[in-house]
Amino acid sequence: MDSPGNTHLISIGYILWIFGFTGSHRFYYGKPISGTIYFFTLGLLGIGWLIDLFLIPGMEREAGRRFRAGVVDYTAAWILLTFLGLLGIHRMYMGKWITGLIYLVTGGLLGFGYLYDFWTLNRQISEVNHWET
Repeated sequence: MDSPGNTHLISIGYILWIFGFTGSHRFYYGKPISGTIYFFTLGLLGIGWLIDLFLIPGMEREAGRRFRAGVVDYTAAWILLTFLGLLGIHRMYMGKWITGLIYLVTGGLLGFGYLYDFWTLNRQISEVNHWET
């Protein structure tokens, strides 16, 4: 169950799990290496994807210990990245207007910046939140 103040919601984790063969739920919870492995192996041929159905609550708790809430909401930024990342909307949301506009006119720097952000978005949000507090 989601609780207020959590940085990464379990409900969003399960929604992203539906696309888990792409590793999206693992990227969301701050696990870019296994997210990349899932991406290239289709969720470890579906087996890891099914196992993650039971591991998501633990990933949510771990993310809650690693990341702190602030002015930029992790979940909102991840939703924007996932669905509008090539347009840079997530970067504009974080206050990174220049790179957001660059993403807008270059298709997320031809997709490479978009992939980079899947690896680093949690860290980027943490840095923005650290400077805003």
